Amino acid sequence: MLIRAAGAVAWRPGPDGDEVALVHRVRYDDWSLPKGKQEPGEQLPVTAVREVREETGAIVTLGRKLASVRYRVNGNPKQVSYWSARATAIDESAIPNGEVDEVAWLPVDEAIRRASYRQDVAVLTDFASGVADTTPLVLLRHAKAVGRSEWRKQDLERPLDKAGMADAATLAGLLACFAPRAQVASSPAVRCLDTVRPYGDLTGVPVRAEDALATTSLTNPAASSSFICSLIAAGEAAIVCAHRENLPALLDAALAISAGPQRPQLSDKVVKPLPKGAFLVLHLTRGTLAAINRYEFLDD
Repeated sequence: MLIRAAGAVAWRPGPDGDEVALVHRVRYDDWSLPKGKQEPGEQLPVTAVREVREETGAIVTLGRKLASVRYRVNGNPKQVSYWSARATAIDESAIPNGEVDEVAWLPVDEAIRRASYRQDVAVLTDFASGVADTTPLVLLRHAKAVGRSEWRKQDLERPLDKAGMADAATLAGLLACFAPRAQVASSPAVRCLDTVRPYGDLTGVPVRAEDALATTSLTNPAASSSFICSLIAAGEAAIVCAHRENLPALLDAALAISAGPQRPQLSDKVVKPLPKGAFLVLHLTRGTLAAINRYEFLDD
């Protein structure tokens, strides 16, 4: 059976450049990246944030996805997912503990030399190859709604069903891993507003209904493009909740602005239609696209 785990390259600005965290584990007498096993019902980004805090004391915000590693433990396959993660605060009371007795914040090249395992070196090398300091723009498809055939009122008023409401609650914590506090814009459709409202309640951020995100905006693509442009120009974390029909246009607008003539060739996996409750995170640096990651954890 596959063992799933998650961790991060936790980083912070240092006097001579970025510093990353390695932990010394008493049991193994090694230096490794902070990581740990996924708990039942836990989403992997949540695992990464939790494990980093438990092992280093760092409270982190996840950035771009890094290389995953796979190896065997006692004959069983283990896969560890990693993210770049900016440390925004340190809980000094978290360590030392029974598992970790020391945390070292080191320049990346020194961390690569000190790391005990080749797989950690590979992850650190991946981290060093890209931009660390990014701002997320999240494009989210609403969670599962009451079926059209079951709804007799206006489609704009169609709400989430019971499963969709549960998924929206899960999404609140999941989105907060990437954006602990972001401006939230939603299609005025009730199913979209209800999808991001739990995140707004969790973070204390108001949810703003935007006509430019409604499916009717397909008849006026300039409005959608202008809205996305304004979000990117603001340079702040943002979450946008919309529909299967108009999310491709929103992505196209975001890429046209953030990638320009250097627009990357995205894989089919990234650009295929998002299932309900899934989202894309565009990681931006001063309005320029650094990476794009797709998440469908609610389907796992």
